[in-house]
Amino acid sequence: MVNDQKTCESAAEKEQLSRIYQLTAQIADEMERSRIADYTQLLHKPMRMIWLNLLSGTARGVGIAIGFTFFAATIIYVLQVLGALNLPIIGDYIADIVRIVQRQMELKTY
Repeated sequence: MVNDQKTCESAAEKEQLSRIYQLTAQIADEMERSRIADYTQLLHKPMRMIWLNLLSGTARGVGIAIGFTFFAATIIYVLQVLGALNLPIIGDYIADIVRIVQRQMELKTY
């Protein structure tokens, strides 16, 4: 009976150790996927971190400028089309906006 109890405890301990090993391996995989090592390397190299942030900020700024340009051009085009339809009240208002924008584009600011 004592021998059976030890065998059960030993099997339970082996199962528990196996489960702990699986959880540890899973945590190690998650940490590898989260790229903590790359982040800690960046913390030890502040100039690289500054360079990467400068580069990503520049790319973000250029992307925003290009996106806003396309958006504004689309809005102006839609306003021109609506102005050409000669809608009673809205048409005059839109035509004024389009004329103002076109004048601003023709002015030389330098």
